[in-house]
Amino acid sequence: MVDLSNDPETERWNHHPGHEVGLNPLFFWPPDPVAVWNWYKGAWFQVTAVTIPFLLAILVWWALIPPLAAMQSFTFGWMFQVWLANLLPQILVAGGLHWWLYAHKGQGLVKKFDKRDLAYKNGQFTFGNQLWDNVFWTLGSALTVATLYQWVLFWVMANGWVQVVTFAQNPVWFVIWMALIPMWSGLHYYWVHRLEHHPKLYARVHALHHRNVNIGPWTGISNHWFENFLYFSTYWIHFIVPSHPLHVMFHAMFQQISPVMSHSGFEKIMAGDNEAAKAGDFFHQLHHRYFECNYGTSELPFDRWFGTFHDGSAAATQRTRAHKKQMYTK
Repeated sequence: MVDLSNDPETERWNHHPGHEVGLNPLFFWPPDPVAVWNWYKGAWFQVTAVTIPFLLAILVWWALIPPLAAMQSFTFGWMFQVWLANLLPQILVAGGLHWWLYAHKGQGLVKKFDKRDLAYKNGQFTFGNQLWDNVFWTLGSALTVATLYQWVLFWVMANGWVQVVTFAQNPVWFVIWMALIPMWSGLHYYWVHRLEHHPKLYARVHALHHRNVNIGPWTGISNHWFENFLYFSTYWIHFIVPSHPLHVMFHAMFQQISPVMSHSGFEKIMAGDNEAAKAGDFFHQLHHRYFECNYGTSELPFDRWFGTFHDGSAAATQRTRAHKKQMYTK
């Protein structure tokens, strides 16, 4: 990993990781099994934007999601429970992180990428307030669309119109599919996100999310209605791939909660002088500042393959700005 501690780009940030942005070594050549193991060990065996959604999925599936037999017809009871299974974790994680990092300022500017605070008197945001703008679009738009899709998906599964797999029937596939869901999410997200950066769609739809140049936890899925219909269409994979309701809930929590953490604005959550959890994603933080780069995730190297990867260096900033100028000149 290239050392960038003395790179001019570091001067543009309150906190810069000090090295180039890492990408999943699974796609490097020649293969490096140790690096691959360390990458996935870091994602699955620490407190991260993968493990927290996974644990939340188990909790809400156990506590709130009824058996499929109860979801064969649309009734208020189970539909309300699915809505709660989306609402409560969102408020807990986004609200909790916002309180600790921005309201209480529990770790000050330690590990914060951008030293600026959120905007509280800015006319470009709904209600003139960045926080309430993001809360409104998250709870009103994103969770409404996500829940609607999940209602349809659970109803179809309950009626036996798609193949449902259980751990007892096929434990190997059950575990493999669980592990592959973040990768599928990244693949889907890249192409949807590139589409949303088409000038016409960007101006009418995606610009709402990009009001947030300086991001916070509630920014994660603060999206226009149309963008949410595209973003959450990732759930339709379960119509094709044999899945269990727990797979659906992990997919839901990953899609809804991991952006809260990756948009937190802080690389790490601190407990005193100790790093308690991985949070913000500098890969995506660069996208919010420079726009026409890092459209996907670090899980799949599409941006490197298609020439839009910003590795956190000043040279990459120059390339991105030249690319953006060329795009808008055309």
